[in-house]
Amino acid sequence: VGVMALLKLFLMAFSFVFWAAGLTMLTIGVWAKISLGTYLVLSTNEYPNTPFILLATGTAVIVWGFVGCFSAATEHRCLLRTYGSFQLAVLVAGLAAGLSSLFYRKDIAEGFQNGLREAIRSYTEDEEKAEALDSIQRMLDCCGAPNGSVPVSCSDARGIFHEGCFSKVYDFVSDNVFYIATAALGLALMQVVGIVLSCLLASRILPHAEPQRGAIPH
Repeated sequence: VGVMALLKLFLMAFSFVFWAAGLTMLTIGVWAKISLGTYLVLSTNEYPNTPFILLATGTAVIVWGFVGCFSAATEHRCLLRTYGSFQLAVLVAGLAAGLSSLFYRKDIAEGFQNGLREAIRSYTEDEEKAEALDSIQRMLDCCGAPNGSVPVSCSDARGIFHEGCFSKVYDFVSDNVFYIATAALGLALMQVVGIVLSCLLASRILPHAEPQRGAIPH
């Protein structure tokens, strides 16, 4: 009884941390949607919609965090196993997303750099990319126009921005991809604890006794 109570307490505490992690991921997804949305317009590489993935995963984790607490509190064996299976899926997905982001971080940043070059070349022809370029120049206090007329977005009340955008865009995207990848890996590795706790608790819960067919009730 003491071990069962301890396992339940640990799993409920983990589920709360899991729920908080989901809320954090949801927040990161909203932030990524706002801050990286402009950069996604410029990228020449086809990558999954990272902000949407973060939002969807964060929402799912929040829901399953409550499921974890409920399954531990009620000692529902089947639900505990389902919860463990979901955590295993999050573990695999988190490792895949985190590792791929780390390995291809340079390629991702270079895709944005190439998109920036194209946006500069087609500044007067592609309105969507021109707006994205203007937004980036204001955000990073840089100027992507190498020569010719300087867009209004290349200046503020202090004057014209003299620093180029290529290195700033590369560093900004590379750094943020690293932070997102680290968060994904951290969430994935955390699932190991939850999987172990779910399996241990489920193995100690005896299946509910069911009356045999044809038995005469007493």
